[in-house]
Amino acid sequence: MTESAVPRPSTGDYAGLRRVLTYGTYDLLHYGHVRLLRRAAALGDYLVVGLSTDEFNALKGKESFYSYDVRKEMLESVRYVDLVIPERDWNQKADDIKNYGIDVVVMGSDWAGDPRFECLKEFCEVVYLDRTDGISTTDVKTELSAG
Repeated sequence: MTESAVPRPSTGDYAGLRRVLTYGTYDLLHYGHVRLLRRAAALGDYLVVGLSTDEFNALKGKESFYSYDVRKEMLESVRYVDLVIPERDWNQKADDIKNYGIDVVVMGSDWAGDPRFECLKEFCEVVYLDRTDGISTTDVKTELSAG
């Protein structure tokens, strides 16, 4: 679904839906990502994923194996995800909450206490979920380069 076609919270069948938003790079999509998305989706009726663009990753000193477009395509194929939007910078989160009618922002527990997410509590609920033990993109990349 394109951003311009996003159903707004107050329109038609979408009125009253509990909307959840999470952010990430989702490079080398793995079962830890899928479990996090499933748990985030279970907190509401409509899951929006803010996907870090390649340019934003570069600003963070990160480089993805897959391009933004490929990562977006993979996320859109996950049944728990209703909409993928670009995450272009740290400061867009409050606007995303307002523009998409978000009720809950969900992040991994490693972000707990970070002011970039704590400040969002004035707009919506913020929930930190534990990551899946035994899997991370960093670990996958390390294993692949060692093999």
